[in-house]
Amino acid sequence: MRFSTKALRVGQDPSGHQNLAVIPPIVQSATFAWRNLDDIPRFDYTRVANPNRAALEEVIAGLENGKHAVCFSSGMAAVMAAFSLLEAGDHLLMASDIYGGTQRVFENVLPRRGIGGNEFDASRPETIREQAKPNTKMLIFETPTNPNVRVMDIAAIAREAKALGITTVIDNTFATPALTNPLDLGVDIVVHSTTKYISGHSDIIGGAVVTNDADMSHWFFEHLKTEGGAPSPFDCWLTLRGVKTLAVRMERHCANALAVAEFLEGHPNVERVHYPGLKSHKDHDLAARQMRGFGGMMSFEVKGGAERARRVAENTETFILAESLGGVESLLGYPPLMSHGSMTEEQRLGKGIPPTMIRLSVGIEDVQDLIEDLDRALRA
Repeated sequence: MRFSTKALRVGQDPSGHQNLAVIPPIVQSATFAWRNLDDIPRFDYTRVANPNRAALEEVIAGLENGKHAVCFSSGMAAVMAAFSLLEAGDHLLMASDIYGGTQRVFENVLPRRGIGGNEFDASRPETIREQAKPNTKMLIFETPTNPNVRVMDIAAIAREAKALGITTVIDNTFATPALTNPLDLGVDIVVHSTTKYISGHSDIIGGAVVTNDADMSHWFFEHLKTEGGAPSPFDCWLTLRGVKTLAVRMERHCANALAVAEFLEGHPNVERVHYPGLKSHKDHDLAARQMRGFGGMMSFEVKGGAERARRVAENTETFILAESLGGVESLLGYPPLMSHGSMTEEQRLGKGIPPTMIRLSVGIEDVQDLIEDLDRALRA
């Protein structure tokens, strides 16, 4: 079964539903009846398991070519589930180019649990060996990165880590399983913010962890059951509805993003464009080998300083100034105040996030409208 068919059929067979419903019904029940005390039901309490969540977990695992998936109430809850494998005294390697929320956990939460860490340059997999310690148990990275949109060599990172006995975690939110399947490239754990492209409509908050390791999957399930970060049945149902169109949405996201990036690259008021679909991007060749499309995310730097960038961000009409990404609508973000706002300016500059940077989540609108909107804002 191929990707587009999996998205519509895995975990969603009508024969498994009462009255042969083609669309799985919402099972909005907190609890389920037991027939007797000797026959423990598959579903007994929705924090533990629910039919809508079970269907969503099955399809997400299938799309990632994985054996097991556990869904959570947010992407950060999924990241925290991965980190729950660590114990006091363990050491974590975190890619230096990464989402600001993951950075917050690394700096503010894990040290309080006795877990230390170092950053490493994921664009240079050899730095894993340089930064690893005898107690390094895990590393986490993402590709494409947020907000610099760098592409990392997944297989090379996985090989380096495996040689050192380090568990690898990748945030695959930007690429989605439609474009990249990290488990096939040797990664141990894939995390997603299903809020983004997987649901695709900016109407739910959710996350997922995918692995081929049965013991890890059992641990994630126990973590979810114990700590209570379960998504609601309705959010799972909405995500199931959204994931059906993931393949066709990503085709449009990719096509629109490339056209927007090419326009911005030639604009007189743009200093630099970060999009791997451009041949000028330093990771273009790697992205072409590793991905099945270049994605819908990009960032660019505006000429004229921070105030000019802020004016551009505040003057688009089709692009909506908002947090988040991956919905059908085009969103514009300003990383210094949004995704990476908790960092100091010094930290941001050190990670290549200047005050002139704008991040775009290119939606599925008519691409000419998007281009004209950005042109108006850049010339205002």
